[in-house]
Amino acid sequence: MHPIGLSILLLTLSNVFMTFAWYAHLRELNQKPWLVAALISWGIAFFEYMLQVPGNRIGFTVLSVAQLKILQEVITLSVFVPFAYFYMKEPLKLDYLWAALCILGAVYFVFRSKVGAA
Repeated sequence: MHPIGLSILLLTLSNVFMTFAWYAHLRELNQKPWLVAALISWGIAFFEYMLQVPGNRIGFTVLSVAQLKILQEVITLSVFVPFAYFYMKEPLKLDYLWAALCILGAVYFVFRSKVGAA
């Protein structure tokens, strides 16, 4: 698999774990003490890091750190919106579209030298 594709796959999977670690306790553990939620979240975050670190290392062989960061932001929004809608039962908002357009602009600016070189 190409390093960018493998990096995207690993970072997407890591982001699923990260999103659950950061936000699922708000729904599932809201009656438990915050320390319990933090410990469970740290356990979930372990798996996030086990995917994120190799994903970033693989991606860094062909991408700059700025490109990796913007890629991560695209992945984060792509994972978070369905999570918020389906899991947290939040309504879809037009603001998500505006946020996506802003990130699309960031993608353009950070990757334009790579696209221009192709």
